[in-house]
Amino acid sequence: MEEILDWLKLAEKFAEDGDAESMVGAANQILELDKNCADGYALIAESALYFCDLEYSEKLLAETFSRDKNNLRGRLVRGGIAFERFQLIKAFQLLDNVIKFAEKHSDDFLARKALIKALCWTADGLYLAGEAEAAAENLREASRLTENINHAAELFSKHLFLKNYNSPAEKSLAQEYNKFFANITPYSHENYNHKKIKIGYISPDFRLHAVSNFVQPLLKNFDDKKFSVTCYFTGEPDFVTQKLKNKKIAWRDLNGMDAATAAKIIRNDEIDILVDLSGHSQNNCLPILAYKPAPVQITAIGYTATTGLNCVDYFLTDKICADDNFTEKILPLDGCQFCFSPVKEFPAVNHIKNNCVTFGSFNNFAKVTDEVLGIWKKILDAVPNSKLVIKSKICSIEDGKKILLDRLSNLDFAAERIEMRPYSKDYLEQYNEIDIALDSFPYNGGLTTCEALYMGVPVISLRGDYHGAKIGASILTAAGLPELIAQDSDDYIKKAVELADGKFADYHKNLREKISKSALMNGEKYAAEIEKLFESVR
Repeated sequence: MEEILDWLKLAEKFAEDGDAESMVGAANQILELDKNCADGYALIAESALYFCDLEYSEKLLAETFSRDKNNLRGRLVRGGIAFERFQLIKAFQLLDNVIKFAEKHSDDFLARKALIKALCWTADGLYLAGEAEAAAENLREASRLTENINHAAELFSKHLFLKNYNSPAEKSLAQEYNKFFANITPYSHENYNHKKIKIGYISPDFRLHAVSNFVQPLLKNFDDKKFSVTCYFTGEPDFVTQKLKNKKIAWRDLNGMDAATAAKIIRNDEIDILVDLSGHSQNNCLPILAYKPAPVQITAIGYTATTGLNCVDYFLTDKICADDNFTEKILPLDGCQFCFSPVKEFPAVNHIKNNCVTFGSFNNFAKVTDEVLGIWKKILDAVPNSKLVIKSKICSIEDGKKILLDRLSNLDFAAERIEMRPYSKDYLEQYNEIDIALDSFPYNGGLTTCEALYMGVPVISLRGDYHGAKIGASILTAAGLPELIAQDSDDYIKKAVELADGKFADYHKNLREKISKSALMNGEKYAAEIEKLFESVR
């Protein structure tokens, strides 16, 4: 019936807008037209999934399948429920079947919508399971399929973000992001000739987030005789937001605004230099920058690769990490591009004496490839009576642990030498149980490395050959710890084994004091160097 199809199409628009309540309204209209329509019940089941009412969603699925045992939307929702319950293996199986069916019928509007959702939901699961490359490809395909230009841009941006976990996205690929903003006319600009240079920082992450640990020096140590600062916040505030605020800076709440409205506010503030702190990370601000609300636009700190966006003029980095895989002009600092300034209280350094040498990785497990695991196994083999602690979200769920154990088994790890720990709020305290931290590669840790060092734990990092693979080297150089930088995998193993021979204990005693006095935590010097760069590009 044509009228039912119209309601189904409208329900899909509501779903894209995040309006689950209106989806129920559309479903009720469908059921008034046909009380036995399976899609009507499946729509309500889907909306209940978005409200996280899983029991009600399952109840509606029973109504759905009693009318159509192969209903596509019902099968999709069943997979979504499995993901919500962290039943990853079951969810992958269910949604893989949806994807295979929908791909064969992608000319059909509803099948295509189901395919897009299944690809996106599976991508989230793959990322959690440490399969970043596969997740990235799912998102690229979903971006290609969707007709909603804003949604397509968001999915392609996520694709670019995940591409960097194994190797950098090429400039040509990143530049494809511009096609989503082809109908936008950027603002034109004249020199404002302000007495003070107006700096704007824009981010969704002025909150409890990794980025906040690196922005405090920019907000506290700037020269207010030469500069004025405004923070444009697109996220939800929390206690860290309040901590970041001070009397020297202005704040604008852009949360919930569309990109055009946000850009107009920034333009009206006559910002000279707009600094984006998110790149292609989650809920990023690049659609706002596409309007070119400031005459000079820079991206920094929150992302390790090129944005590809034509309206971004510069990428802030440092001389260790800089390479030529950027569409932006490079602004290299002499010192590290990061200045560590913790936003929360750290526990005391009080290392326990382990019964065996304990290596640890608290990194996002999506950064841990099989190559990395293979190197870690060689380290364990070379250090008798040692173990490896892997602490990550993947270890918080049973299916995640099974997936990880399968990977380790395929690499001939001895299960008794691996300790899997779930994510927990006391993770910093647990560094006192770690002797040596092992950095991920080629995509190094950032905040994770800084936190480990501040907790007195030496970190071995392998210096790679592109920007995101040299962050560990940059941090360790700024911390005055070049001896912990490995030049290749053999050197990585060698340094870890040498530290395991009792040398790690010396780091435990004085590492916090050492890095507290190092360039890595010198906010005044960091801000002064950045201000010189700002003055040079105004």
